Order: sequence, then structure tokens, then C-alpha cells
Amino acid sequence: MKILVVDDERLLVKGIKFNLENDGYEVLTAYDGEEAVALAQEQQADLIILDLMMPKLDGLGACARIREFSDVPIIMLTAKADDMDKLMGFEQGADDYLTKPFNILELKARVRALLRRAAPRQPEQPPRLSCGHISIDSASRNAYKGSAAVELTAKEFDLIELLMRNPNRVYSRETLLDTIWGYEYRSDIRTVDVHIRRLREKLEMTPASPEYILTKWGVGYYFKA
Repeated sequence: MKILVVDDERLLVKGIKFNLENDGYEVLTAYDGEEAVALAQEQQADLIILDLMMPKLDGLGACARIREFSDVPIIMLTAKADDMDKLMGFEQGADDYLTKPFNILELKARVRALLRRAAPRQPEQPPRLSCGHISIDSASRNAYKGSAAVELTAKEFDLIELLMRNPNRVYSRETLLDTIWGYEYRSDIRTVDVHIRRLREKLEMTPASPEYILTKWGVGYYFKA
């Protein structure tokens, strides 16, 4: 997915760009409101991160102009914590608001949440999924290793179902934590590693050398179809 980051603080833009690209996004950058509007028209970004205070055209003006031709999700950034600024941002069409300084993990979580809400509804999925000796039934929430039923916890089932419905797609630990455990869940990122290990122990023929539930080193996990 493509994200447009707009701020006149170039070091901040560089830092946000670096972190989002590490999560697999394509990142476009702009440093004033007029450039932001032009890029939004040309590039059809999936989400825009837009600073409030910028030269040439401020964030409110840029947001209003973008809303004339696009309903792309917009996160407004500001150094002010004034509620009136937030209300004005929402009035102009912003979808979310973040006050500087902010935690980059919170920004990434908000990006994922907005993109998920903005995604088109998927067609109804078949309840039964199978690959090799591993199969699951979404209707009954049962999992099988060959013909033998395997007991999975609720989160283990949610995790293997997500991976099997999106084969060969690599998910970062942060994305899995946000998707399976929820945006408000605050926990050690190793929670994901523990659940992956348990799934391998329960579903793989040789857990130490998994065939399907695989690691993309330095990135995350995926299910090999």
C-alpha cells in the first residue's frame, strides 16, 4: 500500500518514511500543503499523514482540498494539543489525529487500523481450508493435523486462520499483534513468537523444521502454500 507523508520537518519525514518502509509500505513524501495536494491527485495514495502547520498551504487547507476529490484516510499531525484544532481537523475531513511528539509504534498502529477500516469488504470465504496435512474449519473453529483433531486456543486458531487465508504473505510481528490481539492490546511483541511456536508444535510434522508455518528472517511470519 502507498502512504503519503507530509511535514515541513524533513528529519521527522525521514524517520516516519524509514519505519513505514520497514513494514512494507511504499512511502511518498512532501514538505508543504500545495505539494501534498498535487501528489494526492497524481499518486492515489491509500493513506495520508498530514502535518497541521506547514508553509504555502497548511494542513487544514490541504485536507479540505484533498476531500474535494478523494476520501483517502487522513491522519493529522500537530504540535498543539488544543481540542479546537482537532475539531477543525475533523471538520475538514481528517479521520484521526496525533499530537507531537508521538510514539512511532502508535502512529504505525493507527495507520494499520485506518487501512483496515478503509479496505473493501472481502467476498465470503470458504469455511474449510487445507494445505498438505494441515486443515482448519472456520465454521466449527476446529483444526486438524492429517485426520486427527488438534486443540487450539482462540488466538492460536485466529492466527493460523489469518496465515492460511493469505498464503505466502509475510506479516510483521506488529501487524499480527494488532490484527489478532487488537489495537488496544499492550503486550510484549514476543507474544506472537510464542503463539507461532505453539502452532508449529501442534500442527507441523517436525516442529523444529517447519514445512508450512515459516519465518521470514528480519520481517515476520507466513504460511507457505
